[in-house]
Amino acid sequence: MTQNDTSHLTMLGRPTAQPESPDTAVLERVANPHPGKLYCVRFTAPEFTSLCPMTGQPDFAHLVIDYVPRDWLVESKSLKLYLTSFRNHGAFHESCTVEIAARLQRELEPVWIRIGGYWYPRGGIPIDVFWQSGAAPTDVWIPAQEVPGYRGRG
Repeated sequence: MTQNDTSHLTMLGRPTAQPESPDTAVLERVANPHPGKLYCVRFTAPEFTSLCPMTGQPDFAHLVIDYVPRDWLVESKSLKLYLTSFRNHGAFHESCTVEIAARLQRELEPVWIRIGGYWYPRGGIPIDVFWQSGAAPTDVWIPAQEVPGYRGRG
């Protein structure tokens, strides 16, 4: 497969059904067009939703995913569908956040990856969840996530 070959992609440019769950969602990848160069890729999902596993009530988060690719990039439509597959998935904030990063790490095998899950309050307490695969590479610019902590209406 050449670095510009997209013939293996099954979702891009086609109508695609919403996956039933994160377990059934397919993450597709494309070859990194700049292998050997270190650079940061950022995805922001400011309207991420999942369900509380105890009450079934919706939970909302602002996710920021940063990664330094090695051989692969995640195809963005498949990532969007994967993230939206959590809408009917019951799991705690910590589980959702770390599960997303672990899946991306497994599928892409990046040089480095981190996720910030900035969850809106339930029960009066916001829960922010952060995970990264290790120390960030020193020779690549990785901007701060700069998502402000929840401060209510005041």
